[in-house]
Amino acid sequence: MMTADTKLVVLIGDPVAHSVSPAMHNAAFRERQLPYTYEALRVTTDHLAAAVSSLRGANLRGANITIPHKTAVMSLLDAVDAAAQRIGAVNTIVNQNGKLTGYNTDAPGFLAALRKSGFEPEGRQAVVLGAGGAARAVVFALKDAGAEVAVINRTFSTARALAAETGTRAFETSAEGYRQALEGAVLVVNATSVGLSPEEAATPLPQEWLRPDLTVFDTVYRPRRTCLMREAEAAGCAVIGGLEMLAAQGALSFELWTGQPAPLAVMLQAAEAALV
Repeated sequence: MMTADTKLVVLIGDPVAHSVSPAMHNAAFRERQLPYTYEALRVTTDHLAAAVSSLRGANLRGANITIPHKTAVMSLLDAVDAAAQRIGAVNTIVNQNGKLTGYNTDAPGFLAALRKSGFEPEGRQAVVLGAGGAARAVVFALKDAGAEVAVINRTFSTARALAAETGTRAFETSAEGYRQALEGAVLVVNATSVGLSPEEAATPLPQEWLRPDLTVFDTVYRPRRTCLMREAEAAGCAVIGGLEMLAAQGALSFELWTGQPAPLAVMLQAAEAALV
């Protein structure tokens, strides 16, 4: 129940109806007995500036930012953390007395989930599918961890721009592009929204390119097992789901808003329950 002392945190994106972040964060707030509540707000591009401006209110503690606003939101903030500035995407905002600061917890959250699965990226070749805000976080995280990275994106010019910026390689979504990008790769990361419910039959990577020596990480978490994950498992690949990354990045956001350690196990359990 909200009171005059309750601090509000919101999720800003379009769409947001699929999100389990409210269930995940509200469970964390209850676990830590904090007077916080978390709500999802569908915000179109036309209304982004107004939505961000409203975060300066005294009872607003901050926000998560999701598709498609992670890059556009940066120009609306008072400050952006150095790591988020470098990545070029913000997924977490903290309101401190009316000053809005942007952070990126996607990159460390992705790495935490990847390493938790037992995969160490240093010195290994990875392919990232996508070149948007989430993909940027993944690419920078992998590069900083010492991996060699190739980017595949439907809009090749966007992939090429990201590759030039990060010292990676860019390839088109063609048979030759897949062949070249995947040669020598041991990790594939889907950082697009392809496969997100209700488009559950869609996959960002043709099945014929899956090999048993690949680890496949799908950042999409709804459904829990995406088409890409099912096909990867059938091909003998090791598979990592997006819920682990969601919980890991969410825990880092929680700590930025509250200054307290996040109850990660509680957050993951609540996120899983919300998918049922």
